[in-house]
Amino acid sequence: MNQKILKLENLLRFHTVFRQLHSLGQRRLAQWNHVFSSAYPVWTAQLCIRPWQTDPLIGAALSQYRLLVTKKEERSRKSQLFSTKSKKEVEVWIGMTVEELARVMEKDIDCIYEALMNTAIDLDSLEAHSRLDEVWIKEVIKKAGMKLKWSKLKQDKVRENKDAVRRPQADPALLTPRSPVVTIMGHVDHGKTTLLDKLRKTQVAAMEAGGITQHIGAFLVSLPSGEKITFLDTPGHAAFSAMRARGAQVTDIVILVVAADDGVMKQTVESIQHAKDAQVPLVLAINKCDKAGADPEKVKKELLAYDVVCEDYGGDVQAVHISALTVNGDNLMALAEATVALAEMLELKADFTGPVEGTVIESFTDKGRGPVTTAIIQRGTLRKGSILVAGKSWAKVRLMFDENGKTIHEACPSMPVGIVGWRDLPSAGDEILEVESEPRARAVVDWRKYELEQEKNKEDLKIIEEKRKEHQEAHQKAREKYGNIHWKERSFLKYQERKELKPLKAKEKEERDSHILPIIIKGDVDGSVEAIVNIMDTYDASHECELELVHFGVGDVSENDVNLAETFRGVIYGFNVNVGNVIQKSAAKKGVKIKLHKIIYHLIEDLQEELSSRLPCTVEEHPIGEASILATFSVTEGKKKVPVAGCRVQKGQLEKQKKFKLIRNGDVIWKGSLSSLKHHKDDVSIIKTGMDCGLSLSEEKIEFKVGDEIICYEEKQVPAKTSWDPGF
Repeated sequence: MNQKILKLENLLRFHTVFRQLHSLGQRRLAQWNHVFSSAYPVWTAQLCIRPWQTDPLIGAALSQYRLLVTKKEERSRKSQLFSTKSKKEVEVWIGMTVEELARVMEKDIDCIYEALMNTAIDLDSLEAHSRLDEVWIKEVIKKAGMKLKWSKLKQDKVRENKDAVRRPQADPALLTPRSPVVTIMGHVDHGKTTLLDKLRKTQVAAMEAGGITQHIGAFLVSLPSGEKITFLDTPGHAAFSAMRARGAQVTDIVILVVAADDGVMKQTVESIQHAKDAQVPLVLAINKCDKAGADPEKVKKELLAYDVVCEDYGGDVQAVHISALTVNGDNLMALAEATVALAEMLELKADFTGPVEGTVIESFTDKGRGPVTTAIIQRGTLRKGSILVAGKSWAKVRLMFDENGKTIHEACPSMPVGIVGWRDLPSAGDEILEVESEPRARAVVDWRKYELEQEKNKEDLKIIEEKRKEHQEAHQKAREKYGNIHWKERSFLKYQERKELKPLKAKEKEERDSHILPIIIKGDVDGSVEAIVNIMDTYDASHECELELVHFGVGDVSENDVNLAETFRGVIYGFNVNVGNVIQKSAAKKGVKIKLHKIIYHLIEDLQEELSSRLPCTVEEHPIGEASILATFSVTEGKKKVPVAGCRVQKGQLEKQKKFKLIRNGDVIWKGSLSSLKHHKDDVSIIKTGMDCGLSLSEEKIEFKVGDEIICYEEKQVPAKTSWDPGF
């Protein structure tokens, strides 16, 4: 600023001096001499006096100019000071891409690449969509001279909770008595379905594959006394644990069926635990009392160990001895009466008015009807046209039918009912709620899907964070590994590592894929698929062969299933489903295996065999002969001395072409082949039991000792068997 003011002052001074000299030149010489001699000091003083001190206009202009210049310089100085103190703040987040980082920095992508030059990151593999680790984001921000600010994942706008929930409990004075819901539980093949058949006068058990129940059946039974009971028949097989648990959750009373000749078994204990978890009372039905060897008292004593105390032993559990296979079904009416009596003690009531509430017992896809559910109504009265929500699906009820397939117009609490009209297939166990309209149903389903997506995002973020930490630790170790070596050596080592990571050859890839079994599961109902998938969760032999569940669903095998199996080179397993001729031909053309089963443990056995077929064969040694060494000596062959063992065959025979092993004090010290086998001086190929022989090994450094044993054996490849045990 001072330089600019001085420059202005000099210009103004020069202008004033020039004007004064010009006026003086016009005067006469006489006057000039007089003025000069007398006024010289004045003139020099005028030259020394600054003109803006005498001229008001110039002084005001100059002072204004000084003010402007001073303010401008102060402003520029402040801006420079501010820019040095505060850097630009950049908001970044974990897992951001190169393109995203460039955008928030307001830079070109090339600037990111320049910042990452001369670092450990591989720039050749870095694309605009490549995700950057935390260490590289920090590096780029630091080199750009900016300030870092970490942010969480962008939060969506908070959505209003539009879920549907159960109504508050109704006034007890307004409740109406209802029929009991009774679940029949117990071990497989203890006669649960046969018992229900006698009560219903049907033959369900005869029609079931393998004679075992593999679905939950819901039936409304009218007793001679006029009482109505809804029975749920659950599978007893070990694979259907989830179905039994679901049956216990929606029931009022559990009838525990135990065979008198078999006693308490694994699924019996599990059924007791399910009933306890659901806080449901038990009625004990001891079945097969007509069989030889039946011991009902033994059953009661065994149950004491599981806190099931019958009335005979001072407890509160009613025990009824029955025989479901006899013509009249011995004591079945006594069992029904015991159940009704217990239901009366429980005083079961429900609200028959208002929106419907219930539970999906089973769901499946019907060719003519689409998605169908079997449900138990727990509150309200279901009618045609009702709008229902269950899980992530909704329905406008088009049709309702009972267990016999007969169309019904309404379903009250405790009634089992088949519902048609679902947009998608709900899962077994889902809660059914009635809503006022279709838009409301869509809003509920959308909200539930949104909640599920949010939960998944949280889980994914957690996994990403764990992976990031692992990668960061690995990178830190790599930097420490290469930190103290010359750059040339470091480059060479990295080249060697990249060379080891070369792509797999076709043969190697085929060998790797042979140790992976991708499977697709299709079942007739949701509960069956659930049971099979739960069994898959017990798979613990991934070190032998990986079991990869590609897809599972309800319904017959489709063209899409075949295409998936072809893509993943997998196998399709169908449970109680059909395959059309067109699909079969398509699968045969594409080389896709489709395996259909009607009994669940047959399906699991088939799966075990398929897994075993993908394992490499194991090599087993089969002994052919044994010989003991009686003497040792050596023979000269050329310039070498070869050790020879004199042996006698104790068992079997020695065959020169087979493999041999040398055993000393129980330890195998050598395996290989023979270089020679002689009987006396003749070369032979076989030495039989009791004969003496001399033999030398292919490895000359091995020394024989008297007492050693020589075993002749052959190797046979035996198919391996998977170690996975599903538990039944």
